[in-house]
Amino acid sequence: MDIHSEKILILDFGSQTTQLIARRVREQKVYCEIHPFNLAIDKIKAMAPNGIILSGGPKSVYDADAPKSDPALFELDIPILGICYGAQLMTMQLGGLVEKAAKREFGKADLEVKYTAGVFAGMETDHPEYQVWMSHGDRVEKLAPGFLVSAISEHSPNAAIRHESKPFVGVQFHPEVVHTIIGNDVLRNFIFGMCGCQSQWTMHSFVESAVKAIQKKVGDGRVICALSGGVDSSVVAALVHKAIGDQLTCIYVNNGLMRTGETESVLRFFKEKTGLNVIHVDACDYFLQELDGISDPETKRKRIGYGFIKIFEEEAGKFGDAKFLAQGTLYPDVIESISFVGDTVIKSHHNVGGLPEVMKLDLIEPLRELFKDEVRNVGLELGLPEEAIYRQPFPGPGLAIRILGEVSSERLEILRAADVIVLEEMKKSGLYRKTWQSFAVLLPIQTVGVMGDERTYEHVVAIRAVDSLDAMTADWSRLPYDLLGRISNRIINEVRGVNRVVYDISSKPPSTIEWE
Repeated sequence: MDIHSEKILILDFGSQTTQLIARRVREQKVYCEIHPFNLAIDKIKAMAPNGIILSGGPKSVYDADAPKSDPALFELDIPILGICYGAQLMTMQLGGLVEKAAKREFGKADLEVKYTAGVFAGMETDHPEYQVWMSHGDRVEKLAPGFLVSAISEHSPNAAIRHESKPFVGVQFHPEVVHTIIGNDVLRNFIFGMCGCQSQWTMHSFVESAVKAIQKKVGDGRVICALSGGVDSSVVAALVHKAIGDQLTCIYVNNGLMRTGETESVLRFFKEKTGLNVIHVDACDYFLQELDGISDPETKRKRIGYGFIKIFEEEAGKFGDAKFLAQGTLYPDVIESISFVGDTVIKSHHNVGGLPEVMKLDLIEPLRELFKDEVRNVGLELGLPEEAIYRQPFPGPGLAIRILGEVSSERLEILRAADVIVLEEMKKSGLYRKTWQSFAVLLPIQTVGVMGDERTYEHVVAIRAVDSLDAMTADWSRLPYDLLGRISNRIINEVRGVNRVVYDISSKPPSTIEWE
């Protein structure tokens, strides 16, 4: 079975929640892909999607520079769901009118359903209003020809619309966010009721398909795997090993930017728990030299990324028949490293950002279309132990992007000592597995303190802990005050050079999980 034989195509108009739409679709075990709003019609036809979702976006559809998809979309006879901006664009391109609303709607709103079929199948017109999440300053003032109203809200007389004979629907609210209590119902009705999908996207089927694809691409060649010991690279290694066995050689590079005991723990795990062939390369001095005097976060990431590739190529050169490099690129890495609307990327990822152009090895990225929770499920499907699967994510550039400013041996030791305390206390509290990520960050500032009746002027450590499903969005963790107190007290007392600890209460968006 081709696991991509059914798919939903999501066209992105710059919404901060586009990735959430993809997550909600994947949760229904249906494959989906996010593409730019201006994806060419011939490419859309070639993809043959079961349905198309037009995302929200920050622009107004009547702006001169507003992103617009090809109106020929509506001639493809494919079900289309427009969300917020997507619904307004559908209206405008099909002959309706969108204008600035007299009263904007941001946050929770009550939706009154008028039509209980299509995306509102199973709902009731006599039900008290359903809570939805709005985020718009414009609204549909005049419906396009052939469209009817499906639902209203206090300030949106056309809060949901449908075409009377074509498979086009639009909703002003955001079904992808948890605050819309009927959001999953709306998306399920679109995916299964209107698009006819059948839930073929499972991690068991993914593994079967990926193994065949790897075997076909590699043939009898040799593959070098970039192994960090994190969830992503561990699952990649296990997946590629399942496909080609001893044709795989894993290379673990100690870049000097790992946490305390990390290298020893990773090497011990793979030696004792797997049948992988792992080569250990000590490159601590090389990476510290590359980062000497560098404080810009993008430059850090790129130098580390190119350094990894350089070392992998050197090691691969020791294997005359090595032609491929396997690495753990995930879908969020791909999305964040490109820009669908505008010219600015969120940040470069060490294993994405254009590196294939300078490589002598062909890339194998079997997890490229997966979110983190899907990767964990693939690992379980492959039989990896939970100790490997449920580790908190650790960035490829390591502690270099948790040290704001220049990286030095001294600052690395301070951060390592603080980070050990954070992880120890999180595990003792039983919150380590319940929290997506928890770690320490060394700030590029010093503050005044008092220790033993003496004035100090020392470093500041920030604690970051977030809850998330896939790293595309995250909320700061409400850790107990007594836990934060223990962490702060231990860091200040046990880590020389630190006299202040702060807690980061920023969510993503607008912040990112890592500080750099």
